Amino acid sequence: MKKHLRVLTVFATASLVVTVAGCASGGDAGGAGDGPEPVVMWGSWSGDQVDQLEAQAERFNESQDDYEVSYVPQELVEEKLLTSLAGGQVPDVVLWDRYQTSLYAPKGALAPIDEFIEEDAVDTSIFYQPALGEMEVDGELYGLPLLVDNRSLLFNQTLLTDAGVTAPTNWDELKTAAEALTVKEGGKLTQAGLDLSDPGLFNMYLAQAGGQLLNDDETKTAFNSPEGLEVLNFWQSLLDAGVYEQGFGDTGDSFAESRTAMKLDGPWALSTLDQVDGLEYGVVQPPAGPNGDQGAYMGGFGLVIPEGAKNAEGAWEFMKWWTTEAENGVAFGEISGWIPANIEAANDPYFTEDEHYAAFIETMNYAQTRPNVQGFSDVEGKALVPALERFLSGEISAEQALKDAQEQGDQLLAQNR
Repeated sequence: MKKHLRVLTVFATASLVVTVAGCASGGDAGGAGDGPEPVVMWGSWSGDQVDQLEAQAERFNESQDDYEVSYVPQELVEEKLLTSLAGGQVPDVVLWDRYQTSLYAPKGALAPIDEFIEEDAVDTSIFYQPALGEMEVDGELYGLPLLVDNRSLLFNQTLLTDAGVTAPTNWDELKTAAEALTVKEGGKLTQAGLDLSDPGLFNMYLAQAGGQLLNDDETKTAFNSPEGLEVLNFWQSLLDAGVYEQGFGDTGDSFAESRTAMKLDGPWALSTLDQVDGLEYGVVQPPAGPNGDQGAYMGGFGLVIPEGAKNAEGAWEFMKWWTTEAENGVAFGEISGWIPANIEAANDPYFTEDEHYAAFIETMNYAQTRPNVQGFSDVEGKALVPALERFLSGEISAEQALKDAQEQGDQLLAQNR
């Protein structure tokens, strides 16, 4: 039986109603018996990543005879989707930044998939639950998680060996190692002990300190706290120790060039680092905070069906094939380097027995996601990160940075309720 998707109101440049009569039965691809029905996938991936997606689509196409998936890259895919909804021409499936779900589902851009899940008895416990939660809005599921990532600690093994230090496991060890790995010549920093260029990593340091980004009912920010201050004081101690200077390594990749000894980075960096001649590096879990708390955040992609998709049935079969069958997630990891959101696939020996991937898989066991509430992306982008940038540049104190971010962040959350 074909599954039918609910009618939702779509808000694009102007508001309009898109009526979904039902899942297409392949009329646009010819009548029954004329070959597989086309399934069009959009995504923002480009360059070499297009070849990766096309290779995975071909594996699906060869696995059955009913559907044929093709990938069409799009710049600013979320905005393009809203424009296409207004014109009634949408793809069937989208490679989707999960973090955008809470913003675009209420706009009517995405179709809920609960009916598909129920009819095919899909066990959603097979996925990392924080990643699955990012695709749920107001009790409805709008897609399946596909790929996950996190930030773990990368270190230059040669530099650590030369300095006589081991990979740190907590903040105290991190500071000690960073100081030992810092090199200055004539008062100028020539080797940074630790990269502190990204204030967006505040969230994971906050988790390590035992703090929260939002209060329990997610109506107000919670980072202006003793734990938040502890993070910024720790950062300040590292800056005072000279392990990093603002702007260091802005040109090129200072870690790949062995000018930065340690950095928090994701699995996407590995393919590039593996091609650097003579670079010996390792990866460990992020250092624990002062009370032993482990903390990390995950990001990544999912697959969604836009409201009004002509071949939602085919899109669902492709989504289900890729995300629920572990071997398909592993196969894509082998050609792309991405970690599957399917827990069984992520714990395949391909990842767990790899000296670089293993730590990322361990970190996935406690990595959480950013709050899944409307307005939080603005809290981060417009309030928190700008205030932290001013703090790191020495313009304002730690207390002032947290206070400014709190006031503006609470205002942004209130506007989105």
